Amino acid sequence: LKDVGVGYAAECAARMGITSPLARDLSIALGSSAVTLQEMVRGFGVLAAKGIRAEPFAIEKILDRTGVVLEEHRPAAEQVIDARVAYVTSHILQEVVLRGTGWRLKELGRPVAGKTGTTNELRDAWFVGYTPSIVAGVWVGYDDQREIMRYETGSRAASPIILYFFQEAVDGT
Repeated sequence: LKDVGVGYAAECAARMGITSPLARDLSIALGSSAVTLQEMVRGFGVLAAKGIRAEPFAIEKILDRTGVVLEEHRPAAEQVIDARVAYVTSHILQEVVLRGTGWRLKELGRPVAGKTGTTNELRDAWFVGYTPSIVAGVWVGYDDQREIMRYETGSRAASPIILYFFQEAVDGT
């Protein structure tokens, strides 16, 4: 972060879909700024899509009872980071699963990249990740900032949840 610059990193994060204010110091490398789960999933989605950011949407299409498409959503998509940067970052995030805190997701038996996260004083546990076909995130915590449970981390609390979700989501694909 020191080499590329805090301003450049914050600008890149904004292009990837982070809209929450970020601290303008080196602590953002450690995740010192609060962002939403949706922002994190959107940002990881850029990595999964080789640098392309697509705006999230809830309804893909609406059909009438005979199957005729009444309305269909086509998300706006834009190349926001270099595809090579997304590729290298994805490779690094696969290592989190293969040799790091995301090890539980090896059980999927397919390519998966992601990152665990645990906030100070064990108030939040995260896992955000992706397979080649889906991006998802899990947050475990309380809205009132109390400790979730002693020793509960992103690896222990969040990664088993996302593993279960991915197992169900990719079953048969």
